[in-house]
Amino acid sequence: MELLPNVWAEHYWLPPGVTWEDMDRLAHSERPLPQHLLMALPLALIFVGLRYMFERFCAPPIGRCLGVRNRLQVTADPAPELESFYTQQSARPTQSDIIHLMSLCGKSQRQIETWFRLRRHQDKPCQTKKFGEATWRFFFYLTAFVGGLACLIDTPWFWDLRECWRQYPVQPMQSRHYWYYMLELGFYGSLLLRISVDIKRKDFKEQVIHHLATIFLLSFSYCANYIRVGTLVMILHDSADILLESAKMFNYGSGWRKVCDVLFVVFASVFFLTRLVIFPSKIIHTTLVLSMETFEPFAGYYFFNILLMVLQGLHVFWAALILRMVGKFLTGTIEKDERSDEDSELEEDKEEGDYCPTGSKDTQNYKLLTLSNNCVLNNFTNHRASVADRMRKAQ
Repeated sequence: MELLPNVWAEHYWLPPGVTWEDMDRLAHSERPLPQHLLMALPLALIFVGLRYMFERFCAPPIGRCLGVRNRLQVTADPAPELESFYTQQSARPTQSDIIHLMSLCGKSQRQIETWFRLRRHQDKPCQTKKFGEATWRFFFYLTAFVGGLACLIDTPWFWDLRECWRQYPVQPMQSRHYWYYMLELGFYGSLLLRISVDIKRKDFKEQVIHHLATIFLLSFSYCANYIRVGTLVMILHDSADILLESAKMFNYGSGWRKVCDVLFVVFASVFFLTRLVIFPSKIIHTTLVLSMETFEPFAGYYFFNILLMVLQGLHVFWAALILRMVGKFLTGTIEKDERSDEDSELEEDKEEGDYCPTGSKDTQNYKLLTLSNNCVLNNFTNHRASVADRMRKAQ
């Protein structure tokens, strides 16, 4: 209990020589207070409700306009023993588990492996669910970017980064920047509340780290009055996320491949420019170097920059994934998002040589067409042989 009062010690949150009495010179409405962050909790719940309504009533009509359809899927045959093992123990049985299941249900190893593969595919998220999530994020990022740009376009620190530190930390906060912060915090809070039911992709752990780092970054920057830099970080990230989600939307539709490719190229360009060039050279540079022109380092200075470094590390990780996609795009082999939840399963099926029941309709149509052509050729050959036989008998 004795450590609790030290949490708000001045040397943690304020530069040397600045006290809480100095912050009291700001009006109550102009000063960021820790209790203001509580507003993000009801906003997160409101975003969860809005998202549910949006994905239920707004996303499906948009998806139909873009031709979003769920893929054909082969369901696994009813098998109570296998279903019980799948739900209660593991979706990927080991070799010893398969041997035990063989004696339990009387199926061969091949049949059990195929059953589990089909059963895993049944739990794969459908295209409409993916489209709904991407559309929700697209509309939020678009609204947040436009609103953030309207809030910052007339501010001096938007054009001159040294203005972020003028008279810091005794800087008045405007109400529009307060709501900009709270809405962003509420949105990322809603993503954490829904992360257990959302589609899990390859970078699930990195997404969790990103959401937590963003929430900590926004919360700390608000309490330490790093609001000017925080608003720049938010609008910089939203600019690339808009293009990413829009590219996903068209990727899930049918007949929009060229539009998706164009959006992907634009997204990759904006991502590398904002996350790998502007963010480290402008944002991190101003927090590490330019801020030292106004005050000396303190605990909050180090903590804030560590969070920015964590974000930059995630930027590098995602840049590597994007480069892989760019390579596939240039060679004409790109098919889906590198972060797709289907990739590992599809690669497993290809390695084992099994037919993937959730393959694309084009692949299925091609196989059906090949089969039908073979049938037609066989019928035609048999018909010719029958005619020739009747002619010989007639002669």
